[in-house]
Amino acid sequence: MVKRKALGRGLSALIPDADKLDNGGELFFQCPVEAIEPNPYQPRQDFSESELEEMVASVREKGIITPLLVSKIESGYQLIAGERRWRAAQRAGLERVPVVVREATPTESLELALIENIHRKDLNPIEEALAYRRLLEETGITQEVLAKRLGRDRSSLTNLLRLLRLPSFIQKDLVDGRLSVGHARVVAGLKTIEDQKALRDAVTKKGLSVRQAEALAKIIGKQSPSRKKGTEYDYYFQSLADNLKRSLGTKVDINKRGRQGRIVIYFYSDDELDRLLDLLA
Repeated sequence: MVKRKALGRGLSALIPDADKLDNGGELFFQCPVEAIEPNPYQPRQDFSESELEEMVASVREKGIITPLLVSKIESGYQLIAGERRWRAAQRAGLERVPVVVREATPTESLELALIENIHRKDLNPIEEALAYRRLLEETGITQEVLAKRLGRDRSSLTNLLRLLRLPSFIQKDLVDGRLSVGHARVVAGLKTIEDQKALRDAVTKKGLSVRQAEALAKIIGKQSPSRKKGTEYDYYFQSLADNLKRSLGTKVDINKRGRQGRIVIYFYSDDELDRLLDLLA
């Protein structure tokens, strides 16, 4: 049932003749686009221009189908969730957009925006991790409680937070897609920036799988300071040698100079030689 509801003087001036529907305490109405401010707690910072243009085209054709979620502030309304739709509406030249009004504290605004972005898979891993950290700091709750509230696995949340320990240039690799979350987690497991960079360089230049990166991380982590003067290529070929060692069941060395090199496979008895020849054949 549509109800006409009296509004305060400020709201009346802002939204003249707005039709409203009271649905369990939430107000649905067509709100002027210029009356809405962006959410300062928006966890998503990277908005794809191509995706935004696609949404603009859709908005011009069909309008805004899903209402934006906003909260009332002194100057008008502030977005809680739906910033991309709001931006698209502005570009499409819409004067009004459908909104749902909900009372929310800044922390609740962050949590609601985070939940929406997670469900839509809109956040990159670093944005998601930063939002988690901010919620933990502002609410004082534990990771376990936060994981339950967001419907996430505790270990997944913890692993994402670990990515924030990575140096900024490796975080950028993750945001730009040069590293996967799996690779970045392996890199984050190394203690020094030098070791992390060596592994990151090997992964990006050689296209290592996550499993290969894990094997290489063990080698880099065990290297003594005096032996850590090698390049990422040294680590890479040592990783290959270790893989062959596990496959063949014997010691293997890979020696490379320039474009040439040799693979040395060790055997310690005639029987072992026969076994290796059978494997290699």
